[in-house]
Amino acid sequence: MKILMPLAALALMAMPASAEEEAPPPTKGELKLAKMLEGRVAGEPERCINTFRSGNLTIVDGTALVYRDGKTVWVNRTRNPDSLDDDDYLVIRKYGSSSQLCRLDNVTTHDRSGNFFTGVVFLEDFVPYRKSDG
Repeated sequence: MKILMPLAALALMAMPASAEEEAPPPTKGELKLAKMLEGRVAGEPERCINTFRSGNLTIVDGTALVYRDGKTVWVNRTRNPDSLDDDDYLVIRKYGSSSQLCRLDNVTTHDRSGNFFTGVVFLEDFVPYRKSDG
């Protein structure tokens, strides 16, 4: 009996996870982003985007940074999306052109109410989403 118990435990651990296991429900941020991208199709990611109208940059809580430029919505999911808080504001130090936001730019977050540093955002490539023709 002492030998059978460890063998039974090993057999249970070796069993594959059930295909019926459900994925966790989407977060509020994921639902908000899905609504923003409704009817749009993703294009090829780019390292930099033009940001003539910097007021169009939005933090989607715990999910992504979103920049609207005319008919295009640019999404940057960042390396650490969990640290994005829509109660914070962004401080961006650009290394290249002042009219572009690039993956290597230095982005930090600061609390709106206390104006104190809350974190660093590591950008990824920007994915454009445009209305589908169909």
